[in-house]
Amino acid sequence: MLATLPLLQETDFPTIQRAQLETLQVNLGYLCNQTCQHCHVDAGPKRKEQMEIDTVDQLISFLHKSNIKTLDLTGGAPEMNENFRYLVEAARKLGVHVIDRCNLTILNEPGQEDLAEFLAANQVEVVASLPCYLKDNVEAQRGKGVYQSSISGLRKLNSFGYGKPNSGLVLNLMYNPQGATLPPPQSELEVDYKRELQQREGVSFNKLFVLVNMPIMRFGSMLISKGMFNNYMQLLKDSYQGSNLPDVMCRSLISVDWRGYIYDCDFNQMLNLPLMTKGNTKRHISEIATDELNANPIVTGEHCYGCTAGQGCSCSGAL
Repeated sequence: MLATLPLLQETDFPTIQRAQLETLQVNLGYLCNQTCQHCHVDAGPKRKEQMEIDTVDQLISFLHKSNIKTLDLTGGAPEMNENFRYLVEAARKLGVHVIDRCNLTILNEPGQEDLAEFLAANQVEVVASLPCYLKDNVEAQRGKGVYQSSISGLRKLNSFGYGKPNSGLVLNLMYNPQGATLPPPQSELEVDYKRELQQREGVSFNKLFVLVNMPIMRFGSMLISKGMFNNYMQLLKDSYQGSNLPDVMCRSLISVDWRGYIYDCDFNQMLNLPLMTKGNTKRHISEIATDELNANPIVTGEHCYGCTAGQGCSCSGAL
């Protein structure tokens, strides 16, 4: 894989500082049942990195002593970590809202037959990746058979009330472009998704989030190999909107890797650009207090233009 970090470290991106911490985003490991073309984590079935129980307990301790409102679980496929359900249940007992970043096909994997029921019982918000409502487009990006398996997963979630009015069970979908382009307007695409998925497949959901493909890991390597990296970066920079800066996710979120080390965001985690506090030393979730992070400078690079381009984007969609 071609490294993008040397092309991203030197930057003129504006200096930004952290605001109040509200979300703990945790990568439970890079193991996944899919190998997606756009994946900024380079996740797949052969990855071995998985968060162990001691680190999970340290996360729970951090949640207990902090005022974190949301635990955002990602991967790989976070559900493939054997401690996933233990962590979800512990967080819910503390009154923390839990988000599961689900690829939908995991709901059909052996041993996960009761996953949809578990998520519903714990009122976990599901953010499910579905890069298009058309089969050919989905499978071009994610592999043969993924579209129908994804629809099957959506139907399972719908059967427990997810995406249904007044159920209290939130199901949001995540879209990302097929290539080196910016996503279309989120509100307009959401209308298309809802109409097409209901008419074609009889499935429903709450909201659509659009995500910019970040020029790192698997997608960044593809851009370099095809000679498209510089043009894509220029597109991001030309589309920069300073009005998006106050709402970028890194101002209210920290990202934790499978070993427990802390980063300003999931993208910095993949680039191994750790969050820096006093002393400029790499910090672990077991040794940090939330008040240390107030007004802390955020580590930035050229990839940050991806979050501020056009309508902007975060893990909760357009800004």
